[in-house]
Amino acid sequence: MIHFIGITHENHLEKDISIHKAYLSKYKWIWVDFNEPTDEEIQHLADTFQFHPLAIEDCVQRLQRPKLDYYEDHSFYVTHIVREEEKEIIKDELDFFVGENFVVTFHHTPAKEITHVRERLLSEKNITKWDPFYVFYEILDKIVDNYFPLIYKIEDDLDKIEDNTQNKSMNLLMTELFEMRNMLLALRHTVNPMRDLLYRMLNSHHLDGIKERREYFSDIYDHLLKLSEMVMSNREVTADIRDSYLSLNSHQTNNVMKVLTIITSIFAPLTLIAGIYGMNFENMPELKWNYGYFLILGLMGLIGVSMYIWFKKKGWFK
Repeated sequence: MIHFIGITHENHLEKDISIHKAYLSKYKWIWVDFNEPTDEEIQHLADTFQFHPLAIEDCVQRLQRPKLDYYEDHSFYVTHIVREEEKEIIKDELDFFVGENFVVTFHHTPAKEITHVRERLLSEKNITKWDPFYVFYEILDKIVDNYFPLIYKIEDDLDKIEDNTQNKSMNLLMTELFEMRNMLLALRHTVNPMRDLLYRMLNSHHLDGIKERREYFSDIYDHLLKLSEMVMSNREVTADIRDSYLSLNSHQTNNVMKVLTIITSIFAPLTLIAGIYGMNFENMPELKWNYGYFLILGLMGLIGVSMYIWFKKKGWFK
C-alpha cells in the first residue's frame, strides 16, 4: 500500500492521492510511504522516483545494517525498528529516501512510528515548519524513543531475577537470565549501528537539511548514547548475576560434598569393623563371646559419636 501526502506551494496539505495520478511538480514537497508494498508498487521506486538500483536493492533485501548512502539529489538511510515477541527482540527495517522536496519511507512490515507521525502531520494546523527533513527527524526520534521501553522492561526483569521473590529454581533463573542476555545482545546490534549512523549524519558535509536542525538530531544521538550505555551496563549486570549464581551453586555443592564426606568418614571405621566380623572364619574367638555383639555395637557407637564430636570441634559442620 502506498500513502501519498503532498504539500502544495500554498502550504495546503493533500492526502490520499493516487501516485499514478499525482503531478509531483504541483507540490512544494511530498511524503510517500511504501507500506508492505507489492512488486508492482516497488517498481515506482525506479519508474517514478528514479532511485539508484543499489538503494532499491537494499530496500528489497531485508534487514540491512543501519547505514547512510549519498546520491546526487538525495540521501538513503537504513534504520531498524525493534519490538519484543515472546522474550525475543524482533528487528524490522525502515528505509528512507530524503531529498530537498521529498521523503520516501519504505518498510515491509507495519510501522507504528510512521502511523504516529503521519497522524500528527494530518492533524497539524500550521505545517510551515514541516518539510522532508523534519518528517525524517520525527520518525527517527519516535524509532529511538521506542527502544527505551524495551530496555526498561529488561531492567525490571533483571531486578526480579536478582531478588528472586518467587523462589524459582536456579535452573529456571539461569534460563531467564540468558534470555535477557540474548535480548540485550540483539539490542546492542541495533543501537550501536544506529548511534554510528547518527554520528555520521551529524558530521557530514553533504546534508544541509541535517545541519539546519543539528540540535534536533543531536538530541537523538544523545539518546542513542544513553541507550548504548544502558545496554552495556545491563549486560554487565547479567554477567554479575550469572557469576553470583554460579558461585552460590558451587558453594552449595561444596557444602553438600562436605557433609557427605563427613558422613563417609564416620562410617568408614564402622564399615571396617563390620567387614572384619562379617568374614565368617571359624577361628575367630570373639564370635563365641556371649556379649560380643553388644560390645562391638557399643564400640561402633563410641567411635561414631567420638568422630562426630571431633569434627564439630574442628568446625566442619559450619
